[in-house]
Amino acid sequence: MMNSSEKIKTIKKNNTSKFKEKGSSFLVFAYNVSTQESINSNLKNLKKEFYDATHHCYAYKLISGEEKYSDDGEPNGTAGLRILNSINHFNLTNILVVVVRYFGGTKLGVGPLGKAYFKSAFEVLESSDFIELTKFQQIGISYSYDDTSKIHHLIKKFGCEKINEKFDKSPKITCYLEPSKISILEAEVTNLTQGKSCLILKNEEIYLEVT
Repeated sequence: MMNSSEKIKTIKKNNTSKFKEKGSSFLVFAYNVSTQESINSNLKNLKKEFYDATHHCYAYKLISGEEKYSDDGEPNGTAGLRILNSINHFNLTNILVVVVRYFGGTKLGVGPLGKAYFKSAFEVLESSDFIELTKFQQIGISYSYDDTSKIHHLIKKFGCEKINEKFDKSPKITCYLEPSKISILEAEVTNLTQGKSCLILKNEEIYLEVT
């Protein structure tokens, strides 16, 4: 699914924290994730490491718009949704938060339990470093050797990222550019090379930190 958001906010690196409420321990893990595979892997590893925990509750949200939460046996609406609410409070994307609970012998009640899950997730995110990522679209440029310096000038001028260049019968560059700049770059490529170079738009999107 293509995403229309030009910028997203996520955590810069994974983070952990602990929270206690009336004897119950809440171990909290926040992950920077971008795929379903990475989500599944992190969940599997936590369940293996903390196999004796009472609950493994979580919520995640991806660039694609996909989001999901799990109460893992806790009363409906007290855990996963509260974790997702904490994610939305900070307006984060590409994020997985897992709260591993060890029951301490004292039932908290639905209201306090929901607050405990929200607060535990809130605290791990509040202590995390955030990062803003910008959407880039993959493009390809085919050109003649005579226009090499002109093309290199343009990709530097427009702030292209992750540049890969191949030299065959005619050189080709694959790189990433902010979507709003693509049509302008295409016009300049055509103008400077008198129509001898070709810009090809590709479907792949990535999100990068602009420094």
